[in-house]
Amino acid sequence: MDRELSATTKQANKRRRYWQIGITLALLAFAIVGFRSLLTPSLSRDKLRTAVVERGPVVATISASGVVVPENELVITSPIQARIEQVLLKAGEQVKPGDQILLLDRAFTQLAYDKLKDEQQLNQHKSVQLRLNLRKTLNQLASQLTIKQMRVKSLQAQLEDEKYLLKIGGTTQESVKQAELNLKIAQQELQEIERDMATERELLKADEQELGFTLAMQGRSIEELQRKMEQAEVRATHNGVITWVKNEIGSTVNAGDIIARLADLSSYKVKATISDTYAGQLLVGGNIIVRVNNADLQGTISSIEPTVSNGIVTFYVALQDKAHQLLRPSLRVDVFVTMASKGNVLRVKNGPYFNSAKGQQVFIVQGDEVLRKPAAIGVSNVDFVELENGVQPGDVVVISEMAEYEHTEKLKLK
Repeated sequence: MDRELSATTKQANKRRRYWQIGITLALLAFAIVGFRSLLTPSLSRDKLRTAVVERGPVVATISASGVVVPENELVITSPIQARIEQVLLKAGEQVKPGDQILLLDRAFTQLAYDKLKDEQQLNQHKSVQLRLNLRKTLNQLASQLTIKQMRVKSLQAQLEDEKYLLKIGGTTQESVKQAELNLKIAQQELQEIERDMATERELLKADEQELGFTLAMQGRSIEELQRKMEQAEVRATHNGVITWVKNEIGSTVNAGDIIARLADLSSYKVKATISDTYAGQLLVGGNIIVRVNNADLQGTISSIEPTVSNGIVTFYVALQDKAHQLLRPSLRVDVFVTMASKGNVLRVKNGPYFNSAKGQQVFIVQGDEVLRKPAAIGVSNVDFVELENGVQPGDVVVISEMAEYEHTEKLKLK
């Protein structure tokens, strides 16, 4: 028959059940924790890029690309129509004032110069002939004038005689009238000769002035051709470097054709290009930051080309320090167009995370964990991003790519 268990045995059995339940619960708790740890993603600390939240200014910019170009470029044109005879310097070579770049054939211009000289001498001879012809004409008129003056005096005396004879009855009234008429005719002829002499002098003066103008114009043309022939020895007028030269020996160039370009290396500007998406945000006078080998140079937009080519807008930047030691011709630089500026805000260094972030959130490192927290992202540039809220100075923010964890609340660091 069954016997009733003692109190001691019952107590021992109860303790055994408690231990079994406790061990079971502990194993269950460890299982749950282990399972949750298996569900929580982990990251390698070495693969994370982080930055510390700090206070400071953030200037909002849009990026463009640029190239350094000389601020002033001298265009050398051909002074004459000529053939390229010799090229003495090539593109890329530095020059000083007076250095000869190329030589043009001056034969055609020399012929024009000689022709003008001959025409000028011919006109000078015409001037001499005019004076000689005038002297001959004036001499003839002077002789006629003397004869007419003598005839007038003779007719005056004859008229006086006729008047005296009429008084004493020795002649008729008709004879006196005829003497008066003859005198008037002679006086008229004398006045005509005097007028002819004055007219001839005026004609000579006008002809001389015309010849003078012609000689002066020819003289200027001769000087111009002489200067052009001197310029046919194409020489540099400033210190600089040759950026381009027409080096096709034997080819013909017309007057005004570009034959060389000379860049002044004492000052520079930046030629920048940007997508036409931002064309409406470009304004002449707008602030610009030009980054040259990690050095930031300040500038402003000096001009914007009115045309758009293949979706690209071109504009030029005037630098405050035009002669900075880092500037070089054709040097590629980063250009940042300033859109807005904020001072003393919470900011963090820019990184791949902010280029792909889809929401207003950040990942903050706390001990061995990375926690996702809501945070309002403000203005940004290539260097910094403003965080308007959700963080405090000193927080460590992940700035590396986190697209695959954007919906994860917590990450473990290994």
